[in-house]
Amino acid sequence: MNILLIGGGGREHAILRKLRENPTIEKIYALPGNGGFEEAECFPISAVDIPAQIAFAKEHAVDYVIVTPDDPLALGAVDAFEKEGFPCFGPNQAAARIEASKAFAKDLMKKYQIPTAAYEVFDDEEKAIAFVEEKGAPLVVKADGLALGKGVIIAFSEEEAKEAVHEMMSGHAFGKAGDRIIIEEYLEGPEVSILSFTDGETLIPMVSSMDHKRALDGDQGLNTGGMGTIAPNPYYTEAIAEESMKTIFLPTIRAMKEEGCPFKGCLYFSLMLTADGPKVIEYNSRFGDPETQVVLPLLESDLYTIMKATTDGTLKDTEVKFSDKAACCVVVASGGYPRSYPKGLPITMSEETKAHTYVAGAKKDENGQLLTSGGRVLGVTAVKDTLPEAVQEAYRLVEGVSFEGAFYRHDIGKRALEAEV
Repeated sequence: MNILLIGGGGREHAILRKLRENPTIEKIYALPGNGGFEEAECFPISAVDIPAQIAFAKEHAVDYVIVTPDDPLALGAVDAFEKEGFPCFGPNQAAARIEASKAFAKDLMKKYQIPTAAYEVFDDEEKAIAFVEEKGAPLVVKADGLALGKGVIIAFSEEEAKEAVHEMMSGHAFGKAGDRIIIEEYLEGPEVSILSFTDGETLIPMVSSMDHKRALDGDQGLNTGGMGTIAPNPYYTEAIAEESMKTIFLPTIRAMKEEGCPFKGCLYFSLMLTADGPKVIEYNSRFGDPETQVVLPLLESDLYTIMKATTDGTLKDTEVKFSDKAACCVVVASGGYPRSYPKGLPITMSEETKAHTYVAGAKKDENGQLLTSGGRVLGVTAVKDTLPEAVQEAYRLVEGVSFEGAFYRHDIGKRALEAEV
């Protein structure tokens, strides 16, 4: 059996490693993949070049396609592959709107009474500024479209909120993604990420996780795509899980079906555990990055079997089992990230660290030397019996990584460990 995986980051590397546990899979092709993907054959076809991907799939007799990044999902990659007869993991274009348009997602939650922050949508900058002046701070300003996980600004003053509105709308900081924006109330409480498998009818949550978005220790610095994760999230109790299933997860799946766009694939719920109960911060239409790097290592069932069940509509009859161990992923980034950073710097890793590392932003030169090519370069992941052990082991393994300007947060898991005390 031949698998085609669209994407080339740390999330895709984690998926690759888990797929490789299935002995019936012969070849895995990654488009474009990256220099650290030793479990797949990589070809330099862009994740958004859908016609070239389809031509490749035909040429290489691909049996199953997995589309994981948000951009190709929003562009209709799954629709295009299915039209050509290739079974796919991932939502079609209509369902992918749940991430591709924050306004669509917020309106969906409002219509179906799914708990979320109060909000307004704007496509006029002056009206948005007037709303900020009326409401005051703190506020959260979000670009409507896809912005690589960075189109969200938490403003603790009116000036910050106005600046965010200006940067997104007339400043085009996130391109067309900021032509329309959402301004919503600021929610407080622990955050939790829940990835889930769904076939449009059945939904099975994966183990909970906690992302660390800010670039620097103590949740300081700019928002990034994620500097590390832990799983499970100790704030996400059994009672909260039951409430989330009843008030958020199942209502969302039913709402999407009711709207004529049933969601198949991995639906990611970003939740805030407020004093009034869990509320949705946002949805993602795919596996999170770097949440996948701690969630999938804890999956004991076969990943391909589960993915195929979401495609075939047989998830209710499929085993999805997770270990009761804990995992911690520490992201090693390039100096300057999330702003400008150098590329092409040689990476060295001990063999032990390499075995526990997911490569996110790297390429190989003609001599086989691994070089940096992205802002988030590596995700060093440890799995242990307890969370304190997993955190300690991840930081021990990180010491085996070296490249010029490398940096990482030193407090991944700190807040979670405090909750466990």
